[in-house]
Amino acid sequence: MWFEEIELESENIKLIPLTMAHADALVNAATDGELWKLWFTSVPNAETISEYIATALEQKSKGLSLPFVVIQKASGKIIGSTRFCNADLINQRVEIGYTWYSRTYQKTSCNTECKLLLLTHAFETLNAIAVEFRTSWHNQASRAAIARLGAKQDGVLRNHQRLPNGGYRDTVVFSIINTEWMAVKENLTFKLSMKS
Repeated sequence: MWFEEIELESENIKLIPLTMAHADALVNAATDGELWKLWFTSVPNAETISEYIATALEQKSKGLSLPFVVIQKASGKIIGSTRFCNADLINQRVEIGYTWYSRTYQKTSCNTECKLLLLTHAFETLNAIAVEFRTSWHNQASRAAIARLGAKQDGVLRNHQRLPNGGYRDTVVFSIINTEWMAVKENLTFKLSMKS
């Protein structure tokens, strides 16, 4: 098993392990912006939250995933979720995905702080050689946010996933590799210093 149960904390954000007890708070967070209506991403609502968490915890039990809830420290509120996923211990690669935040916290320092915490853990504790990010071709906001982190686009997996409506999702793959990490870390730290 690559992952150990951890909590990660920055100035404004805390990441704690996801449990079924967080269901109601996550639905409340997703209600800010009715995020489940975004057809190109998977954000839970009241009907899907139990399955969403159960799937995350099943992947965690297999050592493939480490899911978190995102807490805004000043208010103590859960404002979203993120996770390490698709872990490949043999090749020391991991993905950061399933990330979403209440609309109120989008376009704030929240995502930069979360990604800095996760990337630092991935490269400096897990000794990952690469961290991937994946998003829908149609999720322009997510693609721009990933690029702003300093990740480079690896390519597009066409017809990568079948959608509930019978269509297909083209998935854009980005990554940061270990030799780029120090420059990415410095850039993210600088961005956060400019917001304080």
